[in-house]
Amino acid sequence: MALFELLGGEETTAVHLTESFAMLPASSVSGLYFSHPDSLYFGVGKIEKDQVEDYAKRKGMELRTVERWLAPILNY
Repeated sequence: MALFELLGGEETTAVHLTESFAMLPASSVSGLYFSHPDSLYFGVGKIEKDQVEDYAKRKGMELRTVERWLAPILNY
């Protein structure tokens, strides 16, 4: 029996776990979050146009769409 079931998760949340432990409905979200007082974080730098063009090409997406999605981190 899964811990989720032992804790009454399905009755409490109306979320069902499949045999492969996928959550239903699919819009359900879960995660494990770990932290430590001495943790250090870093920001992701801005990206250049050549990186965006390469990404769009690899994904088979239009450059304009990728630029719109990545607008906050573009360096141009």
